[in-house]
Amino acid sequence: MLSRLSRPRALAVCALPLVVLLATAAFAPLPFSVAQPGMTANVLGDNQGAPVITISGAPVRDTSGQLRMTTIEATGPDARIMLGDVLDGWFRTDQAIMPRDAVYPSGESTKEIERHNTEQMEDSQDAATQAALAYLKLGEDDVEVTLKLADVGGPSAGLLFSLGIVDKLDGHGAGGDLTGGRTIAGTGTIDADGKVGAVGGVALKTQAARRDGATVFLVPKNECSDAKSELPKGLRLVPVTTLKGAVSALVALEKGKGPVPGC
Repeated sequence: MLSRLSRPRALAVCALPLVVLLATAAFAPLPFSVAQPGMTANVLGDNQGAPVITISGAPVRDTSGQLRMTTIEATGPDARIMLGDVLDGWFRTDQAIMPRDAVYPSGESTKEIERHNTEQMEDSQDAATQAALAYLKLGEDDVEVTLKLADVGGPSAGLLFSLGIVDKLDGHGAGGDLTGGRTIAGTGTIDADGKVGAVGGVALKTQAARRDGATVFLVPKNECSDAKSELPKGLRLVPVTTLKGAVSALVALEKGKGPVPGC
């Protein structure tokens, strides 16, 4: 025999699975990482007591201004991210909630991830050197470039490495600084042909850049919308697709001549 439940009792029965689900979510770790603006480093200067860029085999210029690569900091792959952390991050502009698999390769240990990030950084440095020397029409057999940046992994500093090499060797091409004395920040991968690629986390990187004094931010063109989403006041976005385009934009900005692209 079936009996009919009263409306309050029926609602209580239907709501019970949802209550159990929410209670479980509240106390169980979730597959997310919490990211926030990270450190920045001036590739034209020193990092932890050592020059970021060292060049031999060609005259090197004294530079002014700064070219700051930017990073994000994310909770580790083994961190316990709870429902409260996720809800808090969704309502903050200085944090982002990202799927853990989008930050760290799934199925890899912390040491494997660190090794992977180190390899990506080394590959990025090689590509950045090749792109810069090719842009300047200098041979790798004649010019030796060493790049050193402690405690940073991944490929996203490639563009700034290349620009730093160009500035140290050639400036804006007519005796002046590529930066125009400004603090320029940015992000972007680069390949040996000088093509700039997307990196992710640009909205947080713009905040790190402005915090550390930048007034101009170079961003991969197809990430303009993300960069604009939480753009700090006083920071100008300049979209780029190639090393040549990035140099041209900075020269136009420094000399006040020619168009400077915008997002």
